Amino acid sequence: MAEDTRVSAETRTTFGKGAARRIRAAGKIPAVIYGHGTDPQHVTLPGHQVALILRKANAVLELDIEGKEQLALVKDVQKDPVLQIIEHIDLIVVRRGEKVQVEVPIHLEGESFSGTIATQDTATILVEVEATHIPERIVVSIEGLEEGTLIHAKDVELPRGAVLLSDEELVVVGITVPAAVESEENAAAAEGESAGAEAEAADESAE
Repeated sequence: MAEDTRVSAETRTTFGKGAARRIRAAGKIPAVIYGHGTDPQHVTLPGHQVALILRKANAVLELDIEGKEQLALVKDVQKDPVLQIIEHIDLIVVRRGEKVQVEVPIHLEGESFSGTIATQDTATILVEVEATHIPERIVVSIEGLEEGTLIHAKDVELPRGAVLLSDEELVVVGITVPAAVESEENAAAAEGESAGAEAEAADESAE
């Protein structure tokens, strides 16, 4: 585990909206940890540090809860819809070597063939991977791909040890030609055919 994911947590004994507001006012985040048949454990986390960690998807925290270590996967983050302040975090207990199912973001890299565009149809794919080796993202190269190319989930190169759980035929990205470009090409072709027909007609008249 990286140093920046080691977080000191404090056991929380006060509950309710008022208590949660006081916790957030102190620069901390209320959270609950559950899973593996354990009783839910309510804690507070350092706000600034955790907010930085949560910039990455599927963060796993190495919690120090009053001297006891616990690995926990971020399951859900609740934010204020207006202020975007983190109001609460749900964490799931995980163990080293354990496999978990997570949605990993897809990142497109490169440029498709000139005149085409890449349309990303799927933002994430579901994989099973070791809890302490969850990839931040999965890179899909579209470099030089031509019109009509489709990349399905089964075509995506997964990190070592990861297993695809999404539908294999799920379309991740498709390469197309923009409608405006096609219209221009069709117009140019039509003009060319018209010019050719006029030239033939002129030749016939001359005869």
